[in-house]
Amino acid sequence: MDRISKLKEYMQTAEKDSFLQHALALEYIKIGNDEEAKKLFNEILKREPTYVGSYYHLGKLLERIGDPEKALRVYERGMQIAQAANDSHSYTELQAAYEDVEDELQG
Repeated sequence: MDRISKLKEYMQTAEKDSFLQHALALEYIKIGNDEEAKKLFNEILKREPTYVGSYYHLGKLLERIGDPEKALRVYERGMQIAQAANDSHSYTELQAAYEDVEDELQG
């Protein structure tokens, strides 16, 4: 059984499990299904805004599909959440991603 099928099977008993949804979104990215991944990341962050890792991956996905302005907003929100949680590692990762996009936009 492939990973996507396995994760979907697990989610039948834990549908709103952010970890499983995040893992499934990453699998979707691997196969190029950005739309499903984006939907899952947005669902996670709407339900559980403190799930910091999803901000980074959603931002990267938005960059890749050509929406850098939205990626900046996602990174910025993630930095706020990481800072509030005293998660300096996540904050630093999100800040670096934010600065990369900002630099690219400024040209």
